[in-house]
Amino acid sequence: MDTYNLTVLNYFILTGLTDLPELQAPLFGLFFIIYMISVVGNLGLIILTKIDSRLQMPMYFFLRQLSLTDLGYSTAVGPKMLINLVSDEPTISYNWCSVQLTFFSVFITTEVFILSAMAYDRYVAICHPLLYTIIMSQRLCHVLVAIPYLYSKFISLLTVIKIFTSSFCGHHIIRHFYCDSLPLILMLCSDTHEIKLIILIFATFNLISSLMVVSMSYILILVSILRMKSSEGRHKAFSTCGSHLTVIVIFYGTLFFMYAQPKSIHSFETGQIASLFYTLVIPMLNPMIYSLRNQEVKQALNRKWKMCVNILLKL
Repeated sequence: MDTYNLTVLNYFILTGLTDLPELQAPLFGLFFIIYMISVVGNLGLIILTKIDSRLQMPMYFFLRQLSLTDLGYSTAVGPKMLINLVSDEPTISYNWCSVQLTFFSVFITTEVFILSAMAYDRYVAICHPLLYTIIMSQRLCHVLVAIPYLYSKFISLLTVIKIFTSSFCGHHIIRHFYCDSLPLILMLCSDTHEIKLIILIFATFNLISSLMVVSMSYILILVSILRMKSSEGRHKAFSTCGSHLTVIVIFYGTLFFMYAQPKSIHSFETGQIASLFYTLVIPMLNPMIYSLRNQEVKQALNRKWKMCVNILLKL
């Protein structure tokens, strides 16, 4: 059986988003635009927060990391999905499937903890403004990013190795538009109890630990804001948290929609829609949210835009 699987399973067939040929071209156009907006928006934020001297603060360091993770997991899925939409045979090689799952898992897991670090950063900025630069040192910021990356690489490699060293049943049709762990586990012939347990333990830890940090941070922020006597101070505090809070609600709301539904009402179509939302739509929305709601980012964009216009006029 193992020899058979090793020789036959050189590739998988992805069922994709639709089996209706007339919908493939419109869907390709729609998701190509979404993906390109995501790439331009996230790359723009990465570059802007790196080169603008007024954005050299911990908040924008974490925003840069958020854009990097958004770009990472959307690129792990988006290009291959677009190719398969216009391909007669929507396939993915055995090796590339494992690579796609690894990169997607690394970036999506890291994003969960980057969002937690951003919540802690906002807590320090609002509740301890005089100690902000001391507490949120460059060293601490790098540690808060490095640990999630190392942790996510560990659990992603552990999961992928467990899946791809197991025996597949000869079936090579994945009911999804990318290689995800759960559809792959359903295709295994060997005992999947250990793999499922590993995924459940780590997924539960990731969700609960990150939500605890976010919840506690915002509870303390709310208490601190309510104690402020100045309405201007309260408004400023709320505005600094608005963008991050919007991103948090969208991200966790999508995850809860996917995984907290009772199985009786969960369907393949709703799962596909939710997966599309957090793999392609959320990475597109995040740069827009921070660009439109954050005054400092808007001002930095205006400065760079005026600089570019002046340079063009001088040519």
